[in-house]
Amino acid sequence: MIDCTDPDVIAMGVALAEAAKAGEAGDIPIGAIVMDAQGEIIAVARNEREKFGDPTAHAEILALRSAAAILGNWRLEGCTLVVTLEPCPMCAGAVVMSRVARLVFGAWNDRYGAAGSAWDLVRDRRLNHRPEVVGGVLEVECGRLVLEYLALRRLGGRR
Repeated sequence: MIDCTDPDVIAMGVALAEAAKAGEAGDIPIGAIVMDAQGEIIAVARNEREKFGDPTAHAEILALRSAAAILGNWRLEGCTLVVTLEPCPMCAGAVVMSRVARLVFGAWNDRYGAAGSAWDLVRDRRLNHRPEVVGGVLEVECGRLVLEYLALRRLGGRR
């Protein structure tokens, strides 16, 4: 049973709404938010690689950039990044380098995931920062969104 009062579940709902917008715009439906140390949402983003023609315009990167600009500091200590899909190696590296305290994600990414699936970059002892990691929050809902989008693309459809 889903605990609708859990702050991570509530935050993931916001990230899922952003992910849906990315899918509607023709990008892989991944959404991300950053919450400050008090649990307030300070940044919201979605994949926008297609929109900007930028291979680094992943939801996580855009959310981290926005949060850093809002806080006026690249060190996002005390912050939580919530994302609908387990981060890829690029985004996992950004999580470590931005010093976020917690990483919360929805669906596991067995092919590209770097927070415990294919790799575990965020908890690599050789790095100077290791955030707390919580995976599987609204996993079914997050995974379904990506799988449905990819199935539609394989059939030649567009959203």
